[in-house]
Amino acid sequence: MGETLLTGMLSHLTMLPMKKWKAPEKKTFRQSLKDKDSARIVHYVLRLIVVLVLVAQIFNGNYENVFLCVLTLILFAIPSLIETNTRIDIPDTLENIILFFIFAAEILGEMRSYYVTFPFWDTLLHTLNGFLAAAIGFSLVDILNRNERFSIRLSPFFLATVAFCFSMTIGVIWEFFEFFMDVVFRLDMQKDTVLTTIRSVSLDPTNSQRVITLTGIEEVMVNGKPLGVGGYLDIGLYDTMEDLFVNFIGALAFSIAGYFYVKYRSKKAGFLRHFVPTLVEKEEPK
Repeated sequence: MGETLLTGMLSHLTMLPMKKWKAPEKKTFRQSLKDKDSARIVHYVLRLIVVLVLVAQIFNGNYENVFLCVLTLILFAIPSLIETNTRIDIPDTLENIILFFIFAAEILGEMRSYYVTFPFWDTLLHTLNGFLAAAIGFSLVDILNRNERFSIRLSPFFLATVAFCFSMTIGVIWEFFEFFMDVVFRLDMQKDTVLTTIRSVSLDPTNSQRVITLTGIEEVMVNGKPLGVGGYLDIGLYDTMEDLFVNFIGALAFSIAGYFYVKYRSKKAGFLRHFVPTLVEKEEPK
């Protein structure tokens, strides 16, 4: 039964009564300027910046940053590859945000140390990630829901719930990835937090689960040497919980807007169409 339902969903998905599809033409930078194709212009400009940074890092002999630049260029190409080789149409607004997100995370965040220089940088990106991931999860279900040949109609509340859960799942998987990289490759993707108060049952000498509170922590000694950070150094927990919380905020914001958009197809939430990928029908040869 499950296999039959899945097969039916996939087959109906490929026959959505939407606009005809044909592989988008690759435009030069001059053509993009002439046609005012914002997605292409942003792609060319950001790619040029990354290439220039790549060349500079090669001359500086910083091959770790060279790898980050190459990775960034690969990630930049993914939206275009999806549109070229599938029937998925990514709105220009969403594609631009994705490109800026990649640039902000890899080039500014990692190479330019924005994650350390600006404490809000990581929080901002995780909030945006929650919003974008919810948009993708929303579009996956909304495409099926709007298929006239598919008998199941999912409620707006269910669509919003799926979008929210999809986004939170992506956020959790990313935190798993950060923890894995920190443990296996000895990185510090889960940034530490300095605390001046800790509460723990491990400090209870009676072993009776009594919470012992230490306040006013000004210094911690490790192997007889002070850490010099002005408090107790939390290893990643606060960073992980903050990342998940702001992901929650971004996902919730989109899910609420998505609910009203589907329920009323309201113009007030019409801005969401700029963030939701759609599936278009393949153009038949003449």
